[in-house]
Amino acid sequence: MLASPLAFAEAPQPDVKALFTKALADYPGKEALMLSVEYPPGGADPIHRHDAHAFVYVIEGEIVMGVKGGKEVHLKAGDTFYEAPQDLHTVGRNASKTKRAKFVVVLLKDAGKPALIPTDK
Repeated sequence: MLASPLAFAEAPQPDVKALFTKALADYPGKEALMLSVEYPPGGADPIHRHDAHAFVYVIEGEIVMGVKGGKEVHLKAGDTFYEAPQDLHTVGRNASKTKRAKFVVVLLKDAGKPALIPTDK
């Protein structure tokens, strides 16, 4: 089930920081990008895609993730999540309304392309 874009507009936005970018010489035109993402209490992402392999590792708190056609998963510190380049990220939110959640994402993507591509479908 796709969440309403309006629901995300009302949710507190995550704090995203680029930690590291590295061109991948063995894979011309590709790069790795590492991001730190912190969801405030009740925070959520809009529906989006990455057009990248995305590897998530939860550091603190609990989050809920999901892609179109898949089941939502509840992740806690130490858990991981994978998103394929063709996946539509339909659910990304803090599982708590009172505590923050923090995770790291490593994206393997085309060099120079944006890390997050907003979409409504």
